[in-house]
Amino acid sequence: MNSIKVLVLSGYGLNCDHETAYCFEKVGATAHRVHINDLTRGQCKLNDYDILVFTGGFSWGDDHGAGVLQALRIKKYLADDLKRFVDRNRLIIGICNGFQTLVNLGILPGLTPQWERNVALIHNDCGNFRNDWVKLLINPQSPCVFTQNLDYMELPIRHGEGKFYAEKSVLDQLIDNQQVVMQYALDRKQLANNQFPDNPNGSAVDIAGICDPTGHIFGLMPHPEAFHNMTNHPQWPRFSQQLPSDVPEGTRLFENAIQYIQKIKK
Repeated sequence: MNSIKVLVLSGYGLNCDHETAYCFEKVGATAHRVHINDLTRGQCKLNDYDILVFTGGFSWGDDHGAGVLQALRIKKYLADDLKRFVDRNRLIIGICNGFQTLVNLGILPGLTPQWERNVALIHNDCGNFRNDWVKLLINPQSPCVFTQNLDYMELPIRHGEGKFYAEKSVLDQLIDNQQVVMQYALDRKQLANNQFPDNPNGSAVDIAGICDPTGHIFGLMPHPEAFHNMTNHPQWPRFSQQLPSDVPEGTRLFENAIQYIQKIKK
């Protein structure tokens, strides 16, 4: 299993790279934390990896908007490498700031071959940064590789620009294509229906995460890498008997990714 290689981006305000690398190592992959400069300068080759992670944080201080400068840098130096990576059916996950980056690149939702930007993640309706835990319903019909066989989880959020916005025609297309992967919820059966704080940012249709049409590229605002141990959850003593202590919910996303790569490399 350790032949599966994961590239976890770091540098310039990014964080959560240590936790993310740890999660992938925990499920058997080899994870390398790579500074974005090493990637853009060719000192590290994207083609050598199976999974690419755009981590959370505040890339370039979110100076021109969350994920904007990182997206411009990736587009200028790595657009061709990224397209070759995608054409090899390898996986990409963008977490929080990484999701914002993928949206700005246009790689998500990937409705056109040109990777045109047609959705946005904008300032939370509440007007401030939210640091909380949320409930998430997962679409069982989604092609997303990372969420296969999952229907619900709880994860933390940490963001000030997490409101998913798109024109109604685009939202309808995402729903029809089953590209809406995760939605904020009240419980295991009901969506948040835009109620604060269960929907922490005012996202349209309670969207917390989407994928591209292939399911190989996934972006989400919650932080799965922050739920790699049962004790990460603030209420874990109350429900620890109801959840598998060996594989916390966040880690299961990474485990699914590893299992997919194992299959295509056989």
